[in-house]
Amino acid sequence: MSVARGGIDLSCDTAGIKSPNPFWLASAPPTNSGDQIMRAFDAGWGGAVWKTLGQDPPVVNVTSRYGAIDFGGRKLAGFNNIELITDRPLAVNLREMAEVKKRYPRHAVVASLMVPCERQAWHDIVAKVADTGCDGLELNFGCPHGMSERGMGAAVGQVPDYVKMVTEFVKEKSPVPVLVKLTPNVADVRFPARAAKAGGADGVSLINTINSLMGVDVETMVPKFAVGGKVSHGGYCGPAVKPIALNMVSQIATDPETRGLPMSGIGGISVWSDAIEFMLLGASSVQVCTAVMHHGFRIVEDLEAGLRGWMRRRGFKRLEDFRGKTAPSIVDWKHLNLHHKTIASIDQSKCIGCDVCYAACNDGAHQCIAVDSRGGNRKPRVLQDDCVGCNLCSLVCPVDGCITMKSVDTGLPPLTWDEYAKAGMTGYGEVYKRH
Repeated sequence: MSVARGGIDLSCDTAGIKSPNPFWLASAPPTNSGDQIMRAFDAGWGGAVWKTLGQDPPVVNVTSRYGAIDFGGRKLAGFNNIELITDRPLAVNLREMAEVKKRYPRHAVVASLMVPCERQAWHDIVAKVADTGCDGLELNFGCPHGMSERGMGAAVGQVPDYVKMVTEFVKEKSPVPVLVKLTPNVADVRFPARAAKAGGADGVSLINTINSLMGVDVETMVPKFAVGGKVSHGGYCGPAVKPIALNMVSQIATDPETRGLPMSGIGGISVWSDAIEFMLLGASSVQVCTAVMHHGFRIVEDLEAGLRGWMRRRGFKRLEDFRGKTAPSIVDWKHLNLHHKTIASIDQSKCIGCDVCYAACNDGAHQCIAVDSRGGNRKPRVLQDDCVGCNLCSLVCPVDGCITMKSVDTGLPPLTWDEYAKAGMTGYGEVYKRH
């Protein structure tokens, strides 16, 4: 497979793990066997993180294992699982991993690992996996269910001291780059990321799944997707988690203590533009799971074509030309411009008079839209002097392009909250009085 086509080079390097493109399969059911991964590589995927390996004897899974939230006609808008790490013997996985790497030497084959927090246990599995010729290791410190109750997965990832300790165990023996997979089930993802870096990690991957419960059947009063009438909390993923993942990636990209740490981005990636968002915020590669479980391996064709087309339109030749380009624009609230102003504008030619914006603004926001029904006109209008530019009306409007947000020149210089506080002003009323 050519990585440089039409002047566009998609070759990727994530913490020293090289692949012909940035699209990797995440450690999950799609990477459960060598056959699946080889079919994925044939379809065009650049790398794969093997479904997490553990000690023998293998774990025993349950049924059912998956649940989902459908929204607005979209299937699997949010996806939940209570599946554990691989339930196949370690020797079988290692044999298949070696075969995949032998047949596909240019593709990234990464081994995901999870064993108890003991130096010897980690040394043993690292030695066994290293013999496969894999390109890197991913330490699964993120799984929030099943394994965490056994002192692994998120039970490690939620304690920075454990993250650092186990990363050091692995780095003592690993001949290949080590990624630490971070759990989102923490108050601040920067702390485990810093710990991973302090432990010698070559990079991080994030996010793993989010603790969740998929609901209760109100007629039977039994949890949805139950196992014999009972259910456990599981890991939530899919398109619904993308904003959470983007935020956490940006936090690591902008933290002075982790800035520049290589990242593989994970969380809700379904289309090519999703992948670009992660890379603009600093990710070198992206990992996909739910979209493949929904649509199959061939979605990578659209991912790659979309990325190439976007790069061509923007004049980018390599991934590094735009990686992290947007990250500096992510700042603390206190650095936002208090004098920036937008107001809503309604295109009356597109308006269908549904009153959704009126109800939303008047009942749920700032009472800046009026409806004058005289003469039979039911179309809303914006009270421009009152509009606070909150965006709600444009978000709820069912007609594309009917309500847009227009920037307004206030004639005032930029003013941040820090500057505002230093000037001795207290309260928003004072801002309005002075300006």
